[in-house]
Amino acid sequence: MVENHKTYLNAGLAMMMGLLNFDKQFVRAEGVYVWDSDGNRYLDFLGSYGALNLGHNHPRILAALDRVKELPNLLQASLGTLPAALAKNLAVITPGNLQRSFFCNSGAEAVEGAIKLARAATGRPEVVYCDGSFHGKTMGALSATGREKYQKPFRPLLPGFSPVPFGNLDALEAKLKEKTAAAFIVEPIQGEGGIIIPPDGYLAGVRQLCSRYGTLLIVDEVQTGLGRTGRMFACQYEEVTPDIMCLAKSLGGGIMPIGTYITTDETWKKAYGGMDRALLHTSTFGGNTWAAAAAIATLEVLYEENLPEKARENGEYLLSALLGLKEKYPLIKDVRGRGLMAGIEFSQPGGLAAKASFGLVNKLSEEYLGSMVAGELLNKHRIITAFTLNNPNIIRLEPPLNVTREQIDILLDALEDIFSSHKGLFSMAAASARTALKSLVGIKK
Repeated sequence: MVENHKTYLNAGLAMMMGLLNFDKQFVRAEGVYVWDSDGNRYLDFLGSYGALNLGHNHPRILAALDRVKELPNLLQASLGTLPAALAKNLAVITPGNLQRSFFCNSGAEAVEGAIKLARAATGRPEVVYCDGSFHGKTMGALSATGREKYQKPFRPLLPGFSPVPFGNLDALEAKLKEKTAAAFIVEPIQGEGGIIIPPDGYLAGVRQLCSRYGTLLIVDEVQTGLGRTGRMFACQYEEVTPDIMCLAKSLGGGIMPIGTYITTDETWKKAYGGMDRALLHTSTFGGNTWAAAAAIATLEVLYEENLPEKARENGEYLLSALLGLKEKYPLIKDVRGRGLMAGIEFSQPGGLAAKASFGLVNKLSEEYLGSMVAGELLNKHRIITAFTLNNPNIIRLEPPLNVTREQIDILLDALEDIFSSHKGLFSMAAASARTALKSLVGIKK
């Protein structure tokens, strides 16, 4: 499996995963657990970056797919029954007057569609986004993603995209008052940015500014939506209704790929109203029967199992305990989160790792301490986590929303074990360095 990845897929990614033994072969999954090919069981506290709000292989989602297995999955010369039902359900549960959905296959596609919708509806050319944001890696979504590392190799990106600091209303107003922005796109909480929560009132202030200057507000709830933060949608904490909302990840129940944006009737009609504009933006697999069935079942499970409320209660428990660890261990610089979307940011371990030859351990500890802690959690404690893309010194915790207190306690005990042992930290760095050296030699061969 590993050799096939190195030969026929992404060799650099395979090497990166191998540094911390993230290249295990997993052969079974159920709920919050996965099993590797050696029969070892792991707790999944990564949740596929928020795509597993219901956990692995939820029986209700599998049953829904079984019920539609004889229906046509793709039939373009028709109006699908299940996407129609799903669109109605989304209009019922989303804030305010959001009404019309467009179905696609991923969060990045939802963002692409939202950007196109905003430009078509307003006639304006520009899009404003935030530093530190992450909206996807397709060309339009990447143009609105606020990290140099991901943008630089693909420049020039789309014209007319301008960043502003996240959480800064004055900077946003200075940009919007030019009245050239079709949209401002924002995450209620920056996930890949490091679980960054804006100041209280920020999203409500954004809503006011966008309305004042005729700019459409796109709220990217791809990671925060569908119960993750303790409400069905994170924007509901400030009673904000966007003009366009993007959803994906867990919408397919962790099994089927599906994304969507949902917008107001007014905005939709300005962009795509009438038969002459009905085919301006389409997707072959968007809203297919299997994906729609999974999404309908996902919404049912979220409400029937009261998962947003469980996320709120267990999230408060988790964050309180993590803050307790922060008080005990200087290695923890900060703890942030809302609901079951939490991040632990690490301080630098000083000269601890500087003794290693080639300075490799020092480099790893300075730039990827979060990944080393994640590696220790995986290899010693069999708990799956990962660092955030825009800040590798932060590990994210996004378990399925049906995680139990007992499972959270297992994670907390593991973190206590890691942080209480400086020797353990050094062994993490040394093991990572040895693996990196072996991988580099292997690549040269």
